[in-house]
Order: sequence, then structure tokens, then C-alpha cells
Amino acid sequence: MFFTGVERTPRRGVPTFSIAVKISVKIDYACRVMAELARRHGTGGLTQIEELARTEAVPANFLAQILGKLREAGLITSRRGNLGGYALARPPEQISLHDILLAVEGHCLHLSGNHEGRSGRQLKRVWDEISEALDEKTKTYTLDQLCTKTPEEMYYI
Repeated sequence: MFFTGVERTPRRGVPTFSIAVKISVKIDYACRVMAELARRHGTGGLTQIEELARTEAVPANFLAQILGKLREAGLITSRRGNLGGYALARPPEQISLHDILLAVEGHCLHLSGNHEGRSGRQLKRVWDEISEALDEKTKTYTLDQLCTKTPEEMYYI
């Protein structure tokens, strides 16, 4: 996840800027695949990587790396072989977006190590505060809130 300045429409000749948060592709794929595993939770079956890749439009070779990180973090379980696949290690309501972010990226907002200069320490304190708020907010969203299980629950544009 990283920040980038985006120029908005100027008002009275003065350009205004907003900060856009960009979510990495790895985080996006991880969250989508975890939501799909949450939809299938409780069925007793395992989901193969090819099916996850096809359902969520994620390249299978990249997905294998992501699933490895999620497994190492204890968020999913896996079994090898023809009847193998992946499943959530815990119920969907016990897995938050924060858990997924930590498993895949390490932190929600990672700051560089240079906090020198006149303003460095103060800026670090501000960014740390923003990071803490982001951590807390991502802890409030769990997989059961992100997945739809029936066509009636789906939102169409």
C-alpha cells in the first residue's frame, strides 16, 4: 500500500491535492481469494488453486505465492494431492482485513527508515498515528462482511 498525490480540479485558480491510497495487487488478490474461501467455508470441502484463480481472475502462479503467505500466517490450511486444496483455518468472522494485510505485506502502512532533518521526527509521529488508525479500521472488517453467499445478496450495478 502506498500514497500518491493526485491533482484535483482547481478552485479559483489554486490547484488542490488529495491523497490516493493505492492498494497493492497482492493485497487485492489476497482479499478477493480469502472472500471466496469464506463463501465456501463450512462446506467441508477444499478448493483447488485453479478454481480460486479462475473464480477471482487471479494468475495461478502469483496466487500460489499469496496462498503460501496466508498459510504461513495460519489463516488458511492446505492439503496436497488430487483431492487437495485450500480452506480457511478459522471461521470468516474471526479473520479480519488486518490479518490478511499483515500476512501478505507485513503492515498496513510501511514508512521508510529516514526520519532525519528538521521535520522528520514530527512527520514520523503523524504517519505513525495515521498507520495506527488504519490498523484499527482494518481490524473492524471481517471476511463474513466481505463475502456474499447467495445470488440474492449480490449487488449489481
